[in-house]
Amino acid sequence: MESEVTLLLRIVDQAFEKKAWHGPNLRGSLRGVSARDADWRPGAGRHNIREIAVHAAYWKYAARRRLLGGKRGSFPLRGSNWLRRPGKLDEKSWRADIALLVEEHRALRKAIAGLKRADLSKRSPGSYVDNAMLIYGIASHDLYHAGQIQLIKRLRHSGVPAR
Repeated sequence: MESEVTLLLRIVDQAFEKKAWHGPNLRGSLRGVSARDADWRPGAGRHNIREIAVHAAYWKYAARRRLLGGKRGSFPLRGSNWLRRPGKLDEKSWRADIALLVEEHRALRKAIAGLKRADLSKRSPGSYVDNAMLIYGIASHDLYHAGQIQLIKRLRHSGVPAR
């Protein structure tokens, strides 16, 4: 029987990039998305794929920071949660955003792998969930946004005008 930490790692990996029964994971939903498609907005006041990808990277950072007791303000980009990304998106910047998401996943995964079973029931200061629920939640967060990205891609190629 696998340990709880190993199981949580498997859940986090399936939600992000490993093959799973449920269909596209977060990284899979981004595969083949061009900068132009990532920058397309389905409606006024709605998030685009780029914003969702950076948002997911931020929350992987935030979860890791909570697990390790790190200080706020060390995310590579300025801001938190839904970060403003200036200007028109080009392919180089889009690839950098995806690389940031992958790097944050790798760092989170490393933090999870370093946990002991007893750490899973602990709570970070100010958190209302224990570490196990935090980890499970970040996997759920990835899958939620993977589905959102899949819907935006369908809208993008359905002829709906950009707003």
